[in-house]
Amino acid sequence: MTTVPAEWAPHQAMWLGFPSHAELWQEDLGAAQGEVAALAAALAGPGAERVRLMVCGDEAEAAARGLLADVAGVEIVRATFGDIWLRDTGPIFLDTGIAAGFSFNGWGGKYEMEGDNEVDGQIAAAAGAPLVWNDFVLEGGSLDHDGYGTVLTTRQCLLNPNRNAGWTEALAQTALAEALGARKVLWLGDGLINDHTDGHVDNLARFVGPSLVACPVGWGEDDPNMEVYDETARALSQMTDARGGRLQVTRIPSPGRIETADGDVIPASHMNFLIANGAVIVPLYDGDPAAGAMAVEALEGLFPERKVIGLRSRAILTGGGSFHCISQQEPAR
Repeated sequence: MTTVPAEWAPHQAMWLGFPSHAELWQEDLGAAQGEVAALAAALAGPGAERVRLMVCGDEAEAAARGLLADVAGVEIVRATFGDIWLRDTGPIFLDTGIAAGFSFNGWGGKYEMEGDNEVDGQIAAAAGAPLVWNDFVLEGGSLDHDGYGTVLTTRQCLLNPNRNAGWTEALAQTALAEALGARKVLWLGDGLINDHTDGHVDNLARFVGPSLVACPVGWGEDDPNMEVYDETARALSQMTDARGGRLQVTRIPSPGRIETADGDVIPASHMNFLIANGAVIVPLYDGDPAAGAMAVEALEGLFPERKVIGLRSRAILTGGGSFHCISQQEPAR
């Protein structure tokens, strides 16, 4: 049966978005480009990936080539896009080699940018994959997959009327079954505070093996998402996957309270890690370094066959996401 492979299944390529628009990134542009270049280098090295880095415009291409001049295995791909969040604007690849495309409305109309609705077609064409269009709004970061047809998501995002008005759990299940081969959808509640994606699950809970899900545990007494994390763990512990297996839940330390210069809480998450062929890349922020070190250690125990690497992602976070958000894996065929 057609389905979406688990992220730990072999990849043919890993697609990344490179910060290309100075008007969006402003004073964070250079730092964000440096962080993405470091991610690309790690993926092409210990990650054992063919990295396809999408850039928009001459200046961005020159910056990418300058930062990655000495790195083998990174291909610069010229493209048109609004911003770098390929997990949400790009296609979702099925195990048949088909690229499933969806409407994108700027996370419920918050950030609609010219070119973002063309990303799925550009990636599919460059990958040589047939694009199958699905006429509903969906972002890749709102779903996580176990490779057996189990899909993890949140009601806050997938049933939000700013995406598909009138959707119920049953309607969503049918749509995901037809488009992605979903056999069972597991529903969580809310995502992280101040997440403009309305609670994407890739900041909250991730499959890390068959019937095994990781979710955060709060770090520090002032962690703003403590209750959300604990409720997520409780809900997951009562669920079964598409094969009937009861989920096992493992907890990974959150970064704790991460704020803007104005004191606003930012949705920073170690759950936005990226699983590559030979590595797992974990985003690190400006909080307690012990939290990041323990998150890396926890993931080392979950992925003993891969090198677990923590990399700084503070500048990327100013755009609203991290490593998983700016990437999309193309499964091996």
